[in-house]
Amino acid sequence: MRNSRIIGAGMFVPPKVVTNDDLSKLMDTSDEWIVERSGIKERRYAEDGVGVSDLAVEASKKALAQAGLEPKDIDLIIFATLSPDYYFPGSGVLLQHKLGCRDIAAIDIRQQCSGFIYGLSIADQYIKTGQSERVLVVGAEIHSCGLDFSTRGRDVTVLFGDGAGVVILAPGEAGKGILSTHLHSDGGHFDKLWTPAPMACRHPRLSHEILDQGLHYPIMDGKFIFKMAIGKFAEIVEDALRANGYTLEDLDLFIPHQANLRISNMVGKKLGLPDEKVFNNIQKYGNTTAGSIPIAISEALEQGKIKEGSLVCLASFGSGLTWASALIRW
Repeated sequence: MRNSRIIGAGMFVPPKVVTNDDLSKLMDTSDEWIVERSGIKERRYAEDGVGVSDLAVEASKKALAQAGLEPKDIDLIIFATLSPDYYFPGSGVLLQHKLGCRDIAAIDIRQQCSGFIYGLSIADQYIKTGQSERVLVVGAEIHSCGLDFSTRGRDVTVLFGDGAGVVILAPGEAGKGILSTHLHSDGGHFDKLWTPAPMACRHPRLSHEILDQGLHYPIMDGKFIFKMAIGKFAEIVEDALRANGYTLEDLDLFIPHQANLRISNMVGKKLGLPDEKVFNNIQKYGNTTAGSIPIAISEALEQGKIKEGSLVCLASFGSGLTWASALIRW
């Protein structure tokens, strides 16, 4: 069975920068308050009418250029997002059309913060089994049009931003590329981080009462998620290394989902990793959910923090609850 490897990566964030001071004009918050709790200084917001498929097109072009490929060379799209352009159809087919791909399969998945690693795992299996040769894996989000810009919603709103990241997978040599992926979930805590409405099982799905109560905005039990994330992040990193016969000393770079700088720092300390081995860019982009890890991969490559032969671990934790990791030999 052949391995799969990443042959191209790209990212795109909207040009509009929104600072903490900008948000302080809309709600009772401050730059100091936000930085202390999350490490975030600014984030990007898409303009009205721009969807996640549009962000993904721009990120895909960069990944294709890096890989030396054309859209016609892609034979599968896997699109991870919690914020699709429409309720239906999914954003994968929109990307297929806008990018100019052939009439290939497009799979949409919804694992929120773990969506990219789940998508990477699916793509890995398609490559390994010989069903695909070039797979485009997308993580993209537009949070800005679904947040509560009032003091009521500040705890969640200040955390999130818009952006897209893309990688392209292709067959690789044995011992390199994606060594393993590890996926987990626990739906018993689904309401610790969720959007209560609209609900497909309730009539009506949306009402004035729902809107008045703000149930169409995301809700998070921050303390619970914070505590769980630290434990699960450390656990799945160690699982990935153990499964492949490596130790933490062998790891060259850890790329966590960019949820909160405090979480990333505490996980790094718990694992005993020096700061230079933990990649963080949440300060600039906020939490871009499914987009955060591929955006980080693209920047880490650009900055030379991932080199030929680097051992890199990706890890995520978020809504669902879901958590996942992937170990990659570059």
